[in-house]
Amino acid sequence: MSLKMKHLMEATGESKSTILFYVKEGLLPEPEKPKPNLHLYDESCINIIKFIKYLQNQFSYSIAQIKAVFSENKFTFSDDFSMMLRSLELMAGSPNAKWYNDEDFLELTNLREDELNKYLAKGWLFRQDRGFSTQELKLVELFKRAKKLKLNQKLFNTYVTSAIKMAKIEYALGSELLESDKSRNNEHYELLFDSILTLKPYIFNMHTMQEHQKQMEMKK
Repeated sequence: MSLKMKHLMEATGESKSTILFYVKEGLLPEPEKPKPNLHLYDESCINIIKFIKYLQNQFSYSIAQIKAVFSENKFTFSDDFSMMLRSLELMAGSPNAKWYNDEDFLELTNLREDELNKYLAKGWLFRQDRGFSTQELKLVELFKRAKKLKLNQKLFNTYVTSAIKMAKIEYALGSELLESDKSRNNEHYELLFDSILTLKPYIFNMHTMQEHQKQMEMKK
């Protein structure tokens, strides 16, 4: 399905000048021009613009950073749910994160290969498309501190078990929500994104804080 400029503006809430700017910067595909005064945009432009706005509003990404994201990642903008999952993988690291292959990562962390494989098997670390990021470097340091202080690994393993269970629930509910009314998929997509990236850590951290406060009160 192709859209005229006015329809794309209505669907996204963006101005004509902004849309033309995105086209100029290569963030949107060039429109088809069946007639001199008729420019038709692919329907996927709606999701692309929504995604650009989300990166800008929620993560303060610059246009240069967004262009880098688009050049380094392949998104299926016609499929909202796969787009969300790919976006979540992207958000696992910051836009300015450095990436390392296995050899460099092992050298920087002073890990043996069998130790790295152990962390991967346990679900404590993940090797992404581009390898390992600065975030994984920080986590390895955390694991080393925990080992030095003889922290019981039950906490880390419980995080993994809970995350796997939660991920299955999120996928099932997300699929159901997106299939319920395809005409509002953009709204559903943004709701899922906010719930997973903003609401979930807030609820978990606030309940942890409240439990600590409750236990401290009981010890008084």
